Amino acid sequence: MGADKGIHVLTDMAIDQELQPLAVAKIFKYIIDKEKFDIALLGKQAIDDDYVQTGQILASILGWPSATFSSKIEFAAGNATVTREVDFGLQKITVPLPAVFTVDLRLNTPRFANV
Repeated sequence: MGADKGIHVLTDMAIDQELQPLAVAKIFKYIIDKEKFDIALLGKQAIDDDYVQTGQILASILGWPSATFSSKIEFAAGNATVTREVDFGLQKITVPLPAVFTVDLRLNTPRFANV
């Protein structure tokens, strides 16, 4: 999976200094509807406020299924099989696409550019 482009969202810091999860989800929904994306990948929680809400709110207002705390995602035949990290260990679920995924830090091993 790769990215064709990135979108940098700028807000008015005087007005939007503390964006709450609902406002962020509405911004993401607007972009997803405009760009016709098939999936949304979000971090599972913010490091500053620890809400753990934006992904679930986004899925709800899009009317899409969600898979939270995803540590592995495999795509096949219009579905995604997701390994989730839950309190009792690992859980596998399948969700139809399009879908919203909140991802765990183990989903990706970053590659560093050679200098």
